[in-house]
Amino acid sequence: MSQRTVRHFLQIPDFSRQELLDTLDLAARMKRGEYTEKPLAGKTLAMIFAKSSTRTRVSFEVGTVQLGGHALFLSSRDIQLGRGEPIRDMARVLSRYVDGIMIRTFDQQDLVDLATYGSVPIINGLTDLLHPCQIMADLLTIQENFGADLSGVKVAWVGDGNNMANSWLNAAYRLGFELRLAYPAGYEPDAAILERARGAANIITTRDPAEAVAGADVVNTDVWASMGQEDESAKRAADFQGYCITEEMMETATDRAVFLHCLPAHRGEEVTEGVLEGPRSRVWDEAENRLHVQKAIMATLMG
Repeated sequence: MSQRTVRHFLQIPDFSRQELLDTLDLAARMKRGEYTEKPLAGKTLAMIFAKSSTRTRVSFEVGTVQLGGHALFLSSRDIQLGRGEPIRDMARVLSRYVDGIMIRTFDQQDLVDLATYGSVPIINGLTDLLHPCQIMADLLTIQENFGADLSGVKVAWVGDGNNMANSWLNAAYRLGFELRLAYPAGYEPDAAILERARGAANIITTRDPAEAVAGADVVNTDVWASMGQEDESAKRAADFQGYCITEEMMETATDRAVFLHCLPAHRGEEVTEGVLEGPRSRVWDEAENRLHVQKAIMATLMG
């Protein structure tokens, strides 16, 4: 294969501030139907799923087709990865067949190995450490409600310091908005990611969800036990008592505040039915926006 510069989207800081804003602008134009090009015509995206998914699979597959390309669904059971083939071997082989690889997996190192040994763009569909495509969809949703300039928006994250919290920190690091993180002891975000973000944005950490939500423009959360943590559900339910987003809590946010959730949601646990289905909820727009931002990322990297 000919040598060329290959760019990846493993984490939000892989793109500069301007590149992130340009990608969001492209996604918005795609959503409005103003972009009709087919930059993936004749190209194939391999989609590797070590973790199952609804939104990630459907949005990437539909998005690839809409851009003129073809998507291959590859679960761990379908390929030799499930029988112990090293990631570095698979990366070099798949790079000779396809034009890009999206992976949704557990270990961040799998993603790094793909990018190190592969020779096509790699996109992070989710790892236990990061979920950048979801945050890009969230940022597009925020822009739709508050305008393109994100610098004055105050974002509250309530719950686990998980891959979503880490990716919110990465977004604040690049874009400079205020981020409030509320999490119980023992559920802290990645220390290095937190420290880096603090050097570029106003990052507030607290054990009190009410403190994070009060005066926020965006309130968002996630399930308390993510995929692979089901055996911890009872302990987490106890540890996260008081962290449910309720109508009363939303009333302390700004008058313009919206609620986000990356889904699937457990009604009555991390969020009440009234908030999820209420007038401030933007979760369905947010879910749709996965399609548009991922199309923009693929067009940028693979087009």
